[in-house]
Amino acid sequence: MIKLFYTSQFIKSLKKLPENITLLFEDKQAFIIINPFNPLLKTHKLKGKLKEYYSFSVNSEYRVIFKVINKFKILFFDIGTHEIYKS
Repeated sequence: MIKLFYTSQFIKSLKKLPENITLLFEDKQAFIIINPFNPLLKTHKLKGKLKEYYSFSVNSEYRVIFKVINKFKILFFDIGTHEIYKS
């Protein structure tokens, strides 16, 4: 089973989100533990300065940036609107 880890930036961003988005994220988190590339997550590899990371959709507005450390570990890097790609 995949273990999830969180950066301090991720935790800080998560705390600022509306409750409904946090609940949606928790639902999606259950999918990523089973298969990070489940089509329901719309996971895709990022480019440019974030080329070592992936992103999945929480909903049409919010995204999670994460890194696959190995087949047993995933690090959640940040969560937010498309603006997170610019930070």
